[in-house]
Amino acid sequence: MEAPVPHNPAEPGSVQIVVTSPEQMRELGRRLAKLLRAGDLVMLSGELGAGKTTLTRGLGEGLGVRGAVTSPTFVIARVHPSLGEGPPLVHVDAYRLSGGLDEMEDLDLDVSLPESVVVVEWGEGKVEELTEDRLQVVIHRAVGDTTDEVRQMTITGVGERWASADLSVLAA
Repeated sequence: MEAPVPHNPAEPGSVQIVVTSPEQMRELGRRLAKLLRAGDLVMLSGELGAGKTTLTRGLGEGLGVRGAVTSPTFVIARVHPSLGEGPPLVHVDAYRLSGGLDEMEDLDLDVSLPESVVVVEWGEGKVEELTEDRLQVVIHRAVGDTTDEVRQMTITGVGERWASADLSVLAA
């Protein structure tokens, strides 16, 4: 993985990372898992095929959860219980949900959040009200060129939980 791109000074608590392969994306997920704890919300944004589920697969490996982490597009949400002492992983794909928080409330994420790590793909405008603290991960990839594995990522901590977090360790 390349060195972090210096973040925009207007965005404290943010780091930019370049990922060049699916394995690097999974490794980034494993490293990110070390920063996460029960009650954390991670919002993933990016085009189709950007690597959101691959990153979440690495998170699941890093958290030590049961079950293969696959895209929950058709079931909307999957819970992966911890195989050890860590928190379970709740993986949500909000792509097919058209409503805002009302529709998300049907999933009872507010109940799961305190004891789980909740990862929401396509959650913009839908889950921000669950908590003031969240980690926003935006993945950019070349559109139209499906052979290009390079991803430009911006990871931003929002809220008091992430105010003092050193996200630059993710680029190690």
